[in-house]
Amino acid sequence: MESNDQTPATPLCEEHKARGDWNPLWDQLHAMDPEFMEAYLRLRSVPIRGAALPPKYKELILVAINAATTHLYAPGLRRHMRNALTHGATQDELLETIQLTTLLGIHSCNLGLPILAEELAAAEQRKT
Repeated sequence: MESNDQTPATPLCEEHKARGDWNPLWDQLHAMDPEFMEAYLRLRSVPIRGAALPPKYKELILVAINAATTHLYAPGLRRHMRNALTHGATQDELLETIQLTTLLGIHSCNLGLPILAEELAAAEQRKT
């Protein structure tokens, strides 16, 4: 992206920073392409603004996303746990959310163990 003398306004970025919902890993992307970062935050905010799910459930889902094997983002996990508790979540609800999230990791075993068994058998065959 070419730089120009006019830096676009990024009110959503500033709002996220002010309320502590800013991932410091976004700093570089914001510096390089503030319009993209603003558009990303606008898209990311759509389900948060919706009213179909109560805030507690949204926060529990965000806990699951941040705790997931494919994400593992501790600052977000901490923030969304705190938010969930503020919205009335219990220790048991948070624990069960994390337990359900761990089910994602079992797929590594489902994929990896049969391949490991095949490779061990092939290695044994090569020895003979």
